[in-house]
Amino acid sequence: MLESTKKTLWATADKLRANMDAAEYKHLVLGLIFVKYISDTFAARRSELTRRFGDSADPYHLADSTDEVIETELEDRDYYREVNVFWVPEAARWEALRAAAKQPDIGKRIDEALSLVEVENSKLKGILDKRFARAQLPDGKLGELVDLVSTIGFGHDAAQARDVLGEVYEYFLGMFASAEGKRGGQFYTPRSIVKTLVAVLAPHHGKVYDPCCGSGGMFVQSEEFIEAHGGKLGDVSIYGQEANPTTWRLAAMNLAIRGIEFNLGREPADTFVHDQHPDLRADFILANPPFNISDWWHASLTGDARWHYGDPPQGNANYAWLQHMLHHLKPAGRAGIVLANGSMSSSQNTEGDIRRAMVEVDVVEVMVALPGQLFFNTQIPACLWFLVKEKRARRGEVLFIDARKLATMISRVQCELTDEVIDRIGATVAAWRGETTAAQYEDIAGYCRSVPLAEIGEHGHVLTPGRYVGAEEVEDNDEDFADKMQKLTEKLGEQMAKGAELDQLIRQKLEGLGYEF
Repeated sequence: MLESTKKTLWATADKLRANMDAAEYKHLVLGLIFVKYISDTFAARRSELTRRFGDSADPYHLADSTDEVIETELEDRDYYREVNVFWVPEAARWEALRAAAKQPDIGKRIDEALSLVEVENSKLKGILDKRFARAQLPDGKLGELVDLVSTIGFGHDAAQARDVLGEVYEYFLGMFASAEGKRGGQFYTPRSIVKTLVAVLAPHHGKVYDPCCGSGGMFVQSEEFIEAHGGKLGDVSIYGQEANPTTWRLAAMNLAIRGIEFNLGREPADTFVHDQHPDLRADFILANPPFNISDWWHASLTGDARWHYGDPPQGNANYAWLQHMLHHLKPAGRAGIVLANGSMSSSQNTEGDIRRAMVEVDVVEVMVALPGQLFFNTQIPACLWFLVKEKRARRGEVLFIDARKLATMISRVQCELTDEVIDRIGATVAAWRGETTAAQYEDIAGYCRSVPLAEIGEHGHVLTPGRYVGAEEVEDNDEDFADKMQKLTEKLGEQMAKGAELDQLIRQKLEGLGYEF
């Protein structure tokens, strides 16, 4: 039911966009969904309080109270904040906005509503994107968008509301990334890639950090993983950073609607030059930095403490990201990073030397080669690096996994890793680490292999899984081979006979024209 609702909502919202750029339009749609959600959860809490005030067996019961007393009590902000519900002033409540949807100043009213919400909820200060009054939508379209968002029902249960909103929000983020193409992928990492990182890292407690967090998908998946494995919201604390101001706001909203506590730094900022969490040492790091960026360097970064394994080349940030992650890990921490395939084998400038140093001190734990066409924004093949400060198991070995052939196509131009494939990768790593008794780890030709550091050294410290896992074993079936050869031989015979006929026909035609050979 929710799946078809999401698709219908998207189709209608996209139609209302008219000629507006998707990059601009997404902030209007996601902003309205955010306002609708906080208003719905506020109304649900208000309804619950009204019922409890009148229930003589409830601790909140107000004996012999008048309607006026109840109304005053319902406006007490503490009742809402104690259950992590945003306080929504009357003028910012969805009913007020919907009633004014057809007014020519609806954009201005929404901006004012967002300002009121920010004033009342300090952790949203400076985060909500107030751009509705100047939105370049045709007349009436913003009002129609308000009406459309009004049809999203978040239900009366707060947990259910969070789930519905989360799914709608995530779906819209993905669709906008697809609509925007190259730029869209900068704020959104496809869900199956995030789930793979989470499955291998298993971030179940402590500090989780993403230094290029986009719209916050890594954090959301981490929380979902914890809850799916019996933990609870709040078992991890969230730290992130994002340079793009509008994407930074998207991330904050994406986390706020789920009730996730977060610290995205004081402001949007460049992670290398203005590290917002310089003293942070994280238990888990998950990141999808932009691939191969060439304009990252600043003179102030010369001799930086983060370049523990060597100065990264100024023309490519890949090895700056890897070292930044290692710098911010606790001694027992783990990091998972998405990078372009070239990072596994490049020897340009200092990259080969840094990779050799990292391999030799044993901080590389697992390497995973990914299928192509997983991303919205690039056809560059990608891989996953999993790093540790100190290995707890399998010292002196690296696990290589080749997942290039394990994708499922979901459209003409894009594929994904299914949950079964992700579970298989997660289980393979867990077995290799000795973290499970469900299965013993075994090398599987064409899929995975545990390789000693000495052998990696013999290959010039190249970390491409395909170089180590070998070819998939094919069952030798003589009868099957004989069958195939018979069919191929018959087919070839038919084609040769047809070719001879055509040769004869061409000769006849040429003879008719007076040419013989």
